Amino acid sequence: MTAPGLELTATTILVAFAGVSLICFMKGAFGGGFSIVGIPLLSFVMDPVTAGGLLAPLFIAMDLFALFYWKPSTWSKPDLVLLLPGLVAGIATGYLVFRFLDHRAIAIVMAVITLIFVGLWFAQGGKVAIQPRSKPKAVAAGLSSGITTMVAHSGGPPLAMYLLPLGLTKELYAGTTSLFFTVGNATKAVPWLLLVRPTGNVWTLMAICLAAIPAGVWLGWRMQGRLDQRQMYRIVYALLIVTALKLLWDGVSGYLA
Repeated sequence: MTAPGLELTATTILVAFAGVSLICFMKGAFGGGFSIVGIPLLSFVMDPVTAGGLLAPLFIAMDLFALFYWKPSTWSKPDLVLLLPGLVAGIATGYLVFRFLDHRAIAIVMAVITLIFVGLWFAQGGKVAIQPRSKPKAVAAGLSSGITTMVAHSGGPPLAMYLLPLGLTKELYAGTTSLFFTVGNATKAVPWLLLVRPTGNVWTLMAICLAAIPAGVWLGWRMQGRLDQRQMYRIVYALLIVTALKLLWDGVSGYLA
């Protein structure tokens, strides 16, 4: 499909720039996975299909810049070995069934699962119950994240639900998440561009938004450095709630429209 036409006005540029800046900030602070937090801003000036085509190449630029900060020493390599095959398979699955999947149902199911996960964390008094590494859980998390990142730009919750119980340091959590989504976003960029085929104005807006990446990622990284371990985890859980509520709203409002 070709992305719907986009009128390149000052408002469109400013709102898109703000949305991309917020996504970059999230990537710098938490390694990625919460791009859906910035997508509502984009929805004010473009439809979801156009936003997907705009963000797909920008994600790659964000990831490459973020890797200047999240170096190999911050990657949990044993977890990445388990997670990445499922991620790639999930993106391929999402692409193959993109036009047939009920995006609303996927959004609702993922929202409910995420809220249950966060609810259990609250029930434990806000403490992380450390669990051992699990290959089946890692494969399921990678596969789920691949599908949801392909169809809804929301691969963060499945990954977080796997990584948070491992009790990784905040640097390992962010670095592992960053590399995970670097691979995921590079993998899904071509399928998204094949599905959407952005128009000329979208490419122009994309070039303008590139300027938001360095400062956005750097500011997020600086903030993350000032957080202690507990603060970092609390913010991630709070972001999971925001993400889940956004997914729930998208799913339910889609059925009511």
